Amino acid sequence: MKKENFIDTFPSYVVEYLNYNSVIKNRSDWTVCEYANDLQTFFRFLKIIRGLVPKETPFEEITVKDISIETVASVTLQDAYMFLVYCKDTRQNNERTRARKATTLRMFYKYLTVQKRILDENPLQELDAPKIKKTLPKYLTLEESLDLLKSVDGKFKERDYCILTLFLNCGMRLSELVSLNLSDIRSNNTLVVTGKGNKERTIYLNDACVDAINAYLPFRPVDGVKQKDKDALFISRQKGRISPKTVQFIVKSTLEKAGLSDRELSTHKLRHTAATLMYQYGDVDVLAIKEILGHESLSTTQIYTHVVNEQLQKAAAANPLSNVKAPKRPVIEIPADDSSNDDITE
Repeated sequence: MKKENFIDTFPSYVVEYLNYNSVIKNRSDWTVCEYANDLQTFFRFLKIIRGLVPKETPFEEITVKDISIETVASVTLQDAYMFLVYCKDTRQNNERTRARKATTLRMFYKYLTVQKRILDENPLQELDAPKIKKTLPKYLTLEESLDLLKSVDGKFKERDYCILTLFLNCGMRLSELVSLNLSDIRSNNTLVVTGKGNKERTIYLNDACVDAINAYLPFRPVDGVKQKDKDALFISRQKGRISPKTVQFIVKSTLEKAGLSDRELSTHKLRHTAATLMYQYGDVDVLAIKEILGHESLSTTQIYTHVVNEQLQKAAAANPLSNVKAPKRPVIEIPADDSSNDDITE
């Protein structure tokens, strides 16, 4: 859902909440749109269980523009948990997605209770989110990363190679990469990136990134580019700013060409790859990686130290001498004290 569709999709109090997150909380457009999608799904579910739409109405066609504040106020904690069950069983949402939906609902009802004072009590204040299993991130090895770069071809190979190079060297998020502008590139070989919450950070470009950008720029379209996208770094076939879906397709298709399509990798896994390679080969402190990736919490970054520790454990187990057993000699048992020897003197 796009921000410009909020007014046509939601009642005014929901639009105000989404604008509050955008303007006051300084959430990114991507995050605000996720909140909007979560609320739309919940309101559709609510209209079904309340019998406010005919049973045969397709879920995606249920309008939420008319959902009243009275209906929203009538929601119970049990309704919210039923919604999370629906998301798991019917929509096949994983625990991370369900946890985000729970957070969206809690924040929305807190806004109605605390900020707007529309509700006297927050019915979802005690709503728990599904526990998210902590797993080690998937990533490419150094050799696989080189194979990926070597597999880039096609009409837009300079652009696509540059995209993959920035992912693998800078650890950008997908939203950060597609929002890059020409004006973000500085003459001192640094790049200003706008991350989560519209927070800016500076990334230092290494020689590979500078070379990839310089190789791409002569092929970057200039004529016919849409006016609003004149400053965009990466331009699509349609002469506009490249979209997240296009970048995802580029990554997926290049992974297939490199023979890596069975690894369940994605653009975000390339971010993991950059962080892991920096930690493995660059002698980079975890605090520095935190700043490069734009993490708010050090605990988020420390997962890459776990990745390396796991590799060290596997390397130790793979040593050809790992199964050699230590020689054992017979254990000589010392006889127990015998009272008959009590009279023996040394």
